[in-house]
Amino acid sequence: MRKLIALLLCLAVVSAFAACANPQAPVSGGGAGTDPATEPEVTEPATGPATTPETVTITTLNGSQEPVELEVPYNPQRIAVLDMASLDILDALGVAQGRVVGSASTSLDYLQGYVTDSGIANLGTIKEADLEAVMACEPDIIFIGGRLSASYDDLSQIAPVVYLATDTELGVVESVRQNASTIASIFGLEEQALMAEFDSRIAALEEFAAGKTAIVGLVTSGSFNVLGNDGRCSMIGREIGFDNIGVDAEIDTSTHGNEASFEFIVDKDPDYIFVMDRDAAIQTEGAKLAQEIVENELVMDTRAYQDGHIVYLAHPAVWYTAEGGITALDIMLTDLETALLGE
Repeated sequence: MRKLIALLLCLAVVSAFAACANPQAPVSGGGAGTDPATEPEVTEPATGPATTPETVTITTLNGSQEPVELEVPYNPQRIAVLDMASLDILDALGVAQGRVVGSASTSLDYLQGYVTDSGIANLGTIKEADLEAVMACEPDIIFIGGRLSASYDDLSQIAPVVYLATDTELGVVESVRQNASTIASIFGLEEQALMAEFDSRIAALEEFAAGKTAIVGLVTSGSFNVLGNDGRCSMIGREIGFDNIGVDAEIDTSTHGNEASFEFIVDKDPDYIFVMDRDAAIQTEGAKLAQEIVENELVMDTRAYQDGHIVYLAHPAVWYTAEGGITALDIMLTDLETALLGE
């Protein structure tokens, strides 16, 4: 009997070792083991490199200042710029460095690198392009502003011409937003957020301006020209919201404004007077400072003078030559914030 029990115990131990040695053996209470050879093969979907377009179609202006659809190279590598607002946006997007092969001259401090770089050709001015220099730098794309609209057709013989402008009906801020979006789309950078901070700053200035009157003027060649809401500095009356009482809304002041007498300013007696010094903006040699011209005996009788409310725009070259740029808009708002909000 004892021998039988010992034999049975030996058989049980042998069976246990055999099961451990074969992990694929069926397990009591479970399903059958899975044979890897019978599993379906999983194939990853083929994902080739994303295709990059050769061109992109944008809405721009033609030489007659009419909106047109224009096909331009996608992500161009050689850029000629004859407009400071466009150069400003290209710089803010981070696509100007190493790609701008030619630029118009400018006195703007923050864009001087594109003027002093010996590897960047001088293409003339924002009012008169050197066509031979533009052709010689072999651009893929050319950016111009309104001062060169008459040269649009000639420049278009060299490369596609992007002509963007500030629409005062739309407003400076929205124009900058749209123009920045258009330029960003050329480089596949639509997702970049460059305008987010401006809305709250505009709102703070708008709150300050509520119920206040103003005359906005441009000083040039010893004269004071009033500006309306249809051209330069229109942001003060449109987005910021000062009641611009300097001109009739129907009068065109979009170029250099309309000359006004200082008696006119005294008669209107606004809460604020905003002054843009054009001579300083274009660096006119020997010109009087705007303050010397404006603060005469007549103007000293106005409430604006007596209350310290004559605002000389601190960066006239930006207001005059780069209105429509992203960095320019930041500087312009800072000029107003410093003068009005003490920031």
